[in-house]
Amino acid sequence: MSEPSAGDPGALAARLAALPDEQLLAVLVVATAGRENLAPLYEAVTRLLSETGQSGPATGVIPGTDMPPGYGAAADFGSSSQVTGGIGAAVADSAAAGGTAGGYTSSGVPTFGSLRDKVERRIGTAFGTRELDRQTPAGRGAEQQWEAREQAARERLEQIRTSLHEGEGS
Repeated sequence: MSEPSAGDPGALAARLAALPDEQLLAVLVVATAGRENLAPLYEAVTRLLSETGQSGPATGVIPGTDMPPGYGAAADFGSSSQVTGGIGAAVADSAAAGGTAGGYTSSGVPTFGSLRDKVERRIGTAFGTRELDRQTPAGRGAEQQWEAREQAARERLEQIRTSLHEGEGS
């Protein structure tokens, strides 16, 4: 008798049914995280996990895999250095307003607009820093050295070209 394929829903259901409760809850947390339509299931599963004394996926959900330190340590999103009040607050504000707040969607995913703004800010900072560096004595010295090397390289290249053309005339 052959074993059912990995894509067979019955085989997957049988494997999940064989898991202990804590491991099944941990698998469900991972499978439902970030899925807006499954948010009520995710909340129920995380509540059940916390009632069993676990705060995240149990070790052994994937046999032989150790949990990294701090993984799943917090029941909520906690605070972020980039979003005042933390991601959880931004999600709550967003849900109350019916849209996005703080650059995050209601499911806690950054919006494209907020990512674009962040990239543009970083590019602006990089260009500004480069411009300020050029205005310092050390920056001007480095730029002058670069230009002197470029000029020497151009002159040497011209010498090489001239010497090659002289050999062709014979």
